[in-house]
Amino acid sequence: MIFKTKVLLEELKRYVNSHIQFVASLNEFSEIDLQKKEDEKSWSVIECLEHLNRYADFYNRELTKQLERSKLPKSVMFKPGYFGNKFALQMLPKEGMKTMNTFKSKNPIHSKLDAQKVMADFLDNQFELLRLLEVAEEKDLTKIKTAITLPFLKFRIGDTFRFVIFHNERHIVQAKKALH
Repeated sequence: MIFKTKVLLEELKRYVNSHIQFVASLNEFSEIDLQKKEDEKSWSVIECLEHLNRYADFYNRELTKQLERSKLPKSVMFKPGYFGNKFALQMLPKEGMKTMNTFKSKNPIHSKLDAQKVMADFLDNQFELLRLLEVAEEKDLTKIKTAITLPFLKFRIGDTFRFVIFHNERHIVQAKKALH
């Protein structure tokens, strides 16, 4: 599978914008609603967003560094890597999706979280991600490599964007379920 870079980046921006709209809509809810959990092992809306913030701290920095470092000319097409594509597609929410374990450092369960701060940080991170997607329009998404949170693996930057944004989508779906 090969993507037209412009089409892929537009699709990814649509996801990010929908995530921003969802979180902006959370101002209608009380702190109690946002912190509510189905059970002790599940995450609240705010814990879902905090989890994403913790990943954004790593990925936004890594994406910025690699985009700034690259002097490669832009490419019209993006060809996913085998593992990057596989990991990205695994993140997409689907019916009956299984929960996945996360690193302890990325697990916000039972943390004391300020809902307003978590939401503000999330929105800042997403606006930064939109900016990075804009910068990526002028880059080669296949040849630029990024580190990921798993040691020793590198993804093509196009796969990293897909992985991060699909991971965000997965947890936005989870947050929506936690509201009901």
